[in-house]
Amino acid sequence: MTDPSDADPDPLRAPPEERSVPELLRFGVVNLDKPAGPSSHQVSAWVRDAIDETLATLDPEGPPTRGVAHSGTLDPKVTGCLPTLTGDATRMAQVFLEGAKEYVAVLELHGSPPSDFREVVAEFEGEIYQKPPRKSAVSRRLRTRTVHELDLLEVADRRALLRIRCESGTYVRKLCHDIGLATGGGAHMGHLRRSATDPFDDRDLRTLQNLVDALAWAGDGDDALLREVVRPAEDALAHLPAVTVARSAARSVATGAPVYAPGVIDIDDAAIPAAVRDDASTDSDAPTDTNGDAPTDRDTDPDPPLAACFTPDGTAVCLGSVVDDPDAENGTVVALERVLL
Repeated sequence: MTDPSDADPDPLRAPPEERSVPELLRFGVVNLDKPAGPSSHQVSAWVRDAIDETLATLDPEGPPTRGVAHSGTLDPKVTGCLPTLTGDATRMAQVFLEGAKEYVAVLELHGSPPSDFREVVAEFEGEIYQKPPRKSAVSRRLRTRTVHELDLLEVADRRALLRIRCESGTYVRKLCHDIGLATGGGAHMGHLRRSATDPFDDRDLRTLQNLVDALAWAGDGDDALLREVVRPAEDALAHLPAVTVARSAARSVATGAPVYAPGVIDIDDAAIPAAVRDDASTDSDAPTDTNGDAPTDRDTDPDPPLAACFTPDGTAVCLGSVVDDPDAENGTVVALERVLL
């Protein structure tokens, strides 16, 4: 007879608000306020080392974090919102590419602002073309990015204060340079602060000192501050459409299986691509192609949205995309991109 103690442990985490401090530190997120001076990489290393030191005290038999991941590099002089994922949560770093980012920038004009300056700035709202700067880590190919909102907050002498809400991957320094060219007098970016990285913003930023203090208190047995500073990693998924799956289905995902139709409990409409929705509404009398299948534009449909799967108690299971009708009786509904268990 098999000893019950030899059975594989349950791969599902405890519900987010019921996790121990070590569990939280190994699957958490800190909405960090990056200071001016250090690089994003250096800040991340400090966070990793501070957490690992506390884990060594609270749970010496358990593993260290094995690393942290931030939401997108900020130059050393740039400050602001740098959400940082800890431990196994680093697997979901791609989620920060799905949302928008917001900045407040000082535009240093090389001459007096023109009389139509506000109109010139407004021309850069919407889809724009950008070529990454020479010092960037990506290929310098012309590409498009979307500036969702561009507000001219204040103008004083040769300085202008801008609020920019834009697609991830937009170079604000290049945007400032291009606005300067459009004025006819030139401009460059002065101070820059990131005020939001979806789903986080500057209303609940935490400094490195906040984190170090919280870890010290937790090491002494008081975890109240730590639970304010380090949040369950599920908070980083709040901007993604959600799929709720049964716990039995989640356990299958932990072994690499996709999410099958019987395991889907609920799904946000935003998670369902147009092609899947259209296919589901096509009845049996619809025209068929030469293979006898109803025609679909799935092959030409834009990439389906990234969705996050959760158990009913809010535990993150995986990231993936919806590929078939969630109301079907069988078949794969969510194809996996990242398993988070």
